[in-house]
Amino acid sequence: MTDVLESHWSNRDRKAAIETAVAVLLESIGEDPRREGLVDTPKRVARMYVDELAIGNGRDLAAELSTTFAEDHHEMVVMTGIPFYSLCEHHMVPYLGHAHIGYIPDGKVVGLSKLARLVETASRRLTIQERLTSEIADAIERALKPSGVIVTMRATHLCMTMRGIQKPGVDTITSAVRGAFKENPATRAEFLQLVGS
Repeated sequence: MTDVLESHWSNRDRKAAIETAVAVLLESIGEDPRREGLVDTPKRVARMYVDELAIGNGRDLAAELSTTFAEDHHEMVVMTGIPFYSLCEHHMVPYLGHAHIGYIPDGKVVGLSKLARLVETASRRLTIQERLTSEIADAIERALKPSGVIVTMRATHLCMTMRGIQKPGVDTITSAVRGAFKENPATRAEFLQLVGS
């Protein structure tokens, strides 16, 4: 199975393999992949995974923060309410929510759209929310070397709401705290107040 991630796989090869797998899945659950409503489903699913849902695979997240500017700003920068959609690696079912990012620059700031792009890229692969939160914080830390980083994410997991325990309305909140945000409770509290937590 690890061969799937090898670089010699073209997007066309990936899509063909997914199409075959989806057709088998449809037959396995008692559907007819040749019926009118399903005939193009394997192709649509393949395009969705390769072109959209898994575009973050193998990407260097810190590279998403390549547009930086030298700036003598040493106060908190906060971006709130960044929407994200990801796939839980345990059931391949979506989870979705919002990310909030704060960092304290140490001579370098990043273009604000790049923070949203980082969340987008990091979330577009199979993952779990805990790891996703940490990976975003780690990428900011690597790329900007700030005095501190904090990332919080609040998400609804469809693996809990539409299947399994079936508890709609339950959200999961995760955080990753680095540097000044970890060392100084007042700094962390300021961030949480700004994002409304």
